[in-house]
Amino acid sequence: MSAVAAGWLTGIVVAVALTLVALVSWALLWAGIAHRSERNRVVATTIIGAVVLGAGFALAGAWREHQVSVHPLRAVPDEVTVHVVITPSDDPKPVRSSGSGAGRLWVVRAGLREFRYRDEVVRAGGSVVVLAAGRRWGELLPGQPIEFRARTAPPRQHDLTVVTLRPVGPPAAAGPLPWWQALAAGVRADLAAVARSTLAPDAAGLLPALVVGDTSGLPDRVHEDFVASGLQHLCVVSGANFSVLLTAVLALTRVLTCGPGLSFCATATALIFFVVIARPDPSVLRAAAMGSVTLLALLTGRRKHALPALCAAVIGLLVLWPALAVQAGFALSVLATGALLLLAPSWADYLRAHGWWRLPAELVAVAAAAFIVTTPITIALSGKVSMVAVVANILVAPVIAPITVLGATAAVVSTCWYPPAELILHLTGPPLWWLLTVATEAAALPGAVLTVPGGSPGGLFAACAVAVGIAALRVAGLRRYLVATALGVGAACLPLLLWLHW
Repeated sequence: MSAVAAGWLTGIVVAVALTLVALVSWALLWAGIAHRSERNRVVATTIIGAVVLGAGFALAGAWREHQVSVHPLRAVPDEVTVHVVITPSDDPKPVRSSGSGAGRLWVVRAGLREFRYRDEVVRAGGSVVVLAAGRRWGELLPGQPIEFRARTAPPRQHDLTVVTLRPVGPPAAAGPLPWWQALAAGVRADLAAVARSTLAPDAAGLLPALVVGDTSGLPDRVHEDFVASGLQHLCVVSGANFSVLLTAVLALTRVLTCGPGLSFCATATALIFFVVIARPDPSVLRAAAMGSVTLLALLTGRRKHALPALCAAVIGLLVLWPALAVQAGFALSVLATGALLLLAPSWADYLRAHGWWRLPAELVAVAAAAFIVTTPITIALSGKVSMVAVVANILVAPVIAPITVLGATAAVVSTCWYPPAELILHLTGPPLWWLLTVATEAAALPGAVLTVPGGSPGGLFAACAVAVGIAALRVAGLRRYLVATALGVGAACLPLLLWLHW
């Protein structure tokens, strides 16, 4: 992360420092300081391994950042027009504050294939970001090579992006669309068409976002309600999507009494198929890895095995895409998955030991754990906290799985025949209504969103507060006071908020 965010020189310094720490630690271990007990030896070996791994990541990040810094396109003066050929790696994302229609701005992340400057054609890779206006830019498909003329500008973020491109002309196709991307585009288009013909406008725009991460039809008002109510994570492909779908596939294989080998093949096929439909970009692959890890923990109950699997998934993803280290979505996904593995089970057990039924205890524990560990990053990014996020997530949790399973089934069926798909989507009407109602009513509550100091200072302060709070919950005496205080505040504030709302 240091190499990507602060430059390759910083990465080298960090790598050298971590290497020295590893050597000193190994010397102490060899001298016998850590051999006094088996626990000390294990801890020391683990620390050495983590430090060596960190040094390797720092060195690899420094190398990637150095490659970006000496990229040929970086040598082109700013605001100079070049002819570029790129391949979009993800769907165009609208800048919602830029309005609507032809004037809406779109952000397109893509891989560079070549560029022409002063009659010289340079073939070079690298990641670029296109900031463009116009409907045609919002209709681009991932994997479809395009060419256009653009002015170059420095990248807006330190995330291994070579340059920012501002087009001065419309895009034109520069190659065929890969068959798997054509398949994904067809399934997504069929699902959106069936949803529009079957569901109410808001529900029709929300369903593709929930199932395959297609937010192109999501109204801005609905998006704002989901952000204010802490439900915005449902509008993107997340680990929860994969967990629900893989659980459904495994349940079906068990009903059909399939063997372990066939069950594994069916689950792997469903995973690959869903990755193709939801776009095989780094964010979707990240969600696939996290969802698979979460599913492993929930189905087997082997948290000790799931945590190493999470670590392996994070390491593998960072090796393939070092830029994920500075992406907030990656950090939020890792923290939320870690909370489900480390915090939620013990919190649910505590609630069940105090008379709670299993389902309510698990819903509260999962929602609270994910919210608490992701709050510092949310504060650092936006300076806002949704005060209704935990309650809203608990209320909508029972309907997410039916919507996801029915929507995915309708997406598959719609590629062959619309009427059965429409029948299936009719069943999603009540769950979608409930989800939209919860988001709208929660966002409309007075004090639903609390504004706090943001940025790095606010995020660090929130992280310290979260760490202290989680540690305090492990102390029996303090835990009673904290739980009683939280229940008292909730009991006092909730009726007041409802009275002010109505």
